[in-house]
Amino acid sequence: QVQLVESGGGLVQPGGSLRLSCAASGIMFSIYAMAWYRQAPGKQRELVAHISRDGTTTYADSVKGRFTISRDNAKNMVYLQMNSLKPEDTAVYYCLAGRLGVSRWGQGTQVTVSS
Repeated sequence: QVQLVESGGGLVQPGGSLRLSCAASGIMFSIYAMAWYRQAPGKQRELVAHISRDGTTTYADSVKGRFTISRDNAKNMVYLQMNSLKPEDTAVYYCLAGRLGVSRWGQGTQVTVSS
C-alpha cells in the first residue's frame, strides 16, 4: 500500500522559514521522481519543485532562490526547505511520487504565511 505523509506545515511570519517533509512507504522510493505541489484557495494546484531519480531539480519561477527540494533515498524521504516566505506562499502543500505516468499523492499539509 503506497503512502505519502507530509509534515512540517504551520503558521509562519513573512520572511520566515519552514521545512516540509514527506515520508514515503510502499514504493521503491529511489526509482520515483518526487515533487511538491501547492494549492491556494480558489486556485489550481501548481508545481512548486521537482527532483528526479538522479537528483536533478527544477523549480517554479515564483520560488527559485527561496525554496530547495532534496531527497534522502536511504530514509525514503523528500524535503522542501522554504526560506523568505511570502503571504502568497500560503497554500496546502502536497507531495507527489511519479513513475511511468502514474502519480501518487499525499494528503497535504497547510502552510500559512501571515503576520
